[in-house]
Amino acid sequence: MPMNLDAEIALAHRLADAAGAAIRPFFRAAGFERKGDNTPVTAADRAAEQAMREILLAEMPHDGVIGEEFGVTEGTSGRSWVLDPIDGTTGFVAGRPLFGTLIALMVDGFPVLGVIDQPILNERWLGVVGRPTLFNGVEVRTRACTALAEAAIATTGPHYFSAHDGEHFMALAAQTDHKRMVMGGDCYNYAMLATGHLDVVCESNLKIYDWAALVPVVEGAGGVMADWHGDPLCQGSSGHVLALGDPARLDDVVEALACGH
Repeated sequence: MPMNLDAEIALAHRLADAAGAAIRPFFRAAGFERKGDNTPVTAADRAAEQAMREILLAEMPHDGVIGEEFGVTEGTSGRSWVLDPIDGTTGFVAGRPLFGTLIALMVDGFPVLGVIDQPILNERWLGVVGRPTLFNGVEVRTRACTALAEAAIATTGPHYFSAHDGEHFMALAAQTDHKRMVMGGDCYNYAMLATGHLDVVCESNLKIYDWAALVPVVEGAGGVMADWHGDPLCQGSSGHVLALGDPARLDDVVEALACGH
């Protein structure tokens, strides 16, 4: 049965609105700094996460918060809000409107609500466990994929894989319609999969704030998300992430990944 999350859904929309309002003034106008891991960060990342945290502190003070920019705030409710203010900062800095704000609610370590918000294009996907995924308020569905050889695959970029993981990814890509492979896009690839425009997304080294919001969106549209072994994603997952529009292809994808050396 669907969970009664109406109040949390309304809150998630307010969080996305606040993040978008913080981000838009910086788009195509902001410089960037380097974090300790050499990834870029902007004033927009920090402003958007701060805006969301202020709302959560006022309205859900007992819930935990896990954010990319400001770390973990422990809660006492058994629930955590997982925030990535700009997933795809590299694209944001390049002026590409393919980044997204990711907002998830996790209960007992599993995501039950997720938002992908693209504040420049005014596009928003909402996924809630037990309910159909909505794109700007309209139900969307993934598409069928009758064979792995016909699948359009996407990943943010080969440089995000270790040499070992890259070999396994290329083993999978070789069995797909790799002439339609999409590079770049970060969370936007998962939104496109949920809307029926891609078949497989494969990535590694993701953090919880990179993937938690994606699971309800993809699965509420009829797809499936899993790790590279085909197991469901949870708070302890390794960061090896798969999304498939057609769950019938999951075993094929896992088998193809295992063929890498």
